[in-house]
Amino acid sequence: MGIKSTMTTQPHICVIGSLNIDFVTSTPRCPGAGETLTATSLTVTAGGKGGNQATACGRASFTTNTTQDASVSMIGAVGANDVYYSTLLRPALEKSGVSTADIEESSVAQTGSATIIVEEGAGGENRILVVPGANHAGVMGDVGAIVDVVRGQSVRPGVIVLQGEIPRETTLGLLEYFNGGGVGLGEEKVHVVFNPAPVYPEGISLQALKHTSVLIMNETEAVQMSRSIAGLPVSDSTQPTDLDDLQPEELAPRFHETADVQLVLITLGAKGVYYSTRSGRRGAVPGMRVPKVVDTTAAGDTFVGYFSTALARFLARGEPLEAFDSEIESSVKTANAAAAKCVAAPGAMQSIPFAYDLE
Repeated sequence: MGIKSTMTTQPHICVIGSLNIDFVTSTPRCPGAGETLTATSLTVTAGGKGGNQATACGRASFTTNTTQDASVSMIGAVGANDVYYSTLLRPALEKSGVSTADIEESSVAQTGSATIIVEEGAGGENRILVVPGANHAGVMGDVGAIVDVVRGQSVRPGVIVLQGEIPRETTLGLLEYFNGGGVGLGEEKVHVVFNPAPVYPEGISLQALKHTSVLIMNETEAVQMSRSIAGLPVSDSTQPTDLDDLQPEELAPRFHETADVQLVLITLGAKGVYYSTRSGRRGAVPGMRVPKVVDTTAAGDTFVGYFSTALARFLARGEPLEAFDSEIESSVKTANAAAAKCVAAPGAMQSIPFAYDLE
């Protein structure tokens, strides 16, 4: 279908992250050790947190089914000659308006995969086993190579989206580079939206996190990240700290004060989202009622993608990040509505709604 732009200078979002093939098994309940159960179904779908978030960015930018008001590119890696990439993953991205030109087809690793068990009797809650594959090989282990790819893009991205399913050293290096101003990308700052999911067992260094524009976490990740920037073990049940009992409104300011993060969003599942800005704007957006939760797999990624797209649109108008305070609540509401629609459908990428389908 033909796609036209509605902006003279179109915002560009670059997502750097994982690409997986998801093997999703639905079951009434999870088997115990040594137990065999008859499951309901098996589906093979496109996924990976990076791919999901790129898809969400792309679909969030479709104001009609033929009009895309932001460009989205994906930097990642898959196995060479992988039939799942050519027939499933790449078409899913491209149909969502995502450029796949910068995805490496690796000769040294297979495409990453995720085995997802969806427990129907527990409201669609999922358990996930990930094989990193190409997500941890080749270009994804080389910060300099990734920066060169970004610098070579025809349109400079205004927003870079990062998650936690690529090597930790790569993520730390990219955070430090882009948060430090992105030398070689022009004088304007490239704004990083960082979703530390999953949080690396070794945590994220304070040096890397400093000056991040947007930090999006769920409640567990917020506690883990608070531990990390305080120099404590990310997860240590034998040595609980006062951080473990803090509420979102108490956790969020720590990231402003300690790491100079501008926007902090803590997703609370069915309870909604808490948001806080360094300049003092804070509030909570309540959760949306979903008649039937089918699969929660890509809900967080949908939220990240929709919010990132709203931010990119705002920044493309030449506005400073501090001025986004006036639009943060409406952007959170829209991202929350998209995530709510996502959980009502099965799968990862295919469950992410297009913007024109939101009520």
